[in-house]
Amino acid sequence: MHHRDDDVKDALNKRLRRIEGQVRGLQKMVDEGRYCPDVLTQIASVQEALRGVGRILLQDHLAHCTTDAIRSGDPAEAERVVGELVELWGRG
Repeated sequence: MHHRDDDVKDALNKRLRRIEGQVRGLQKMVDEGRYCPDVLTQIASVQEALRGVGRILLQDHLAHCTTDAIRSGDPAEAERVVGELVELWGRG
């Protein structure tokens, strides 16, 4: 388990709070019966914002967890972490 730097945590939390607000806005748009293309545009915006959170997490994981596992000299741990990444990319 990796403990994130405060700067990374702050960036993630800031983005997630913004996304939370966007989702509340989407709920309001649906409740108000807003024009479908407008709602779809906002959905795309939320999806991109979530991808941004994912990029930050992936970068942090690669820079710390993956690097540490590979440098540990433990082939089983390195293989486990690389397998994890391959599985994650397969989900994309």
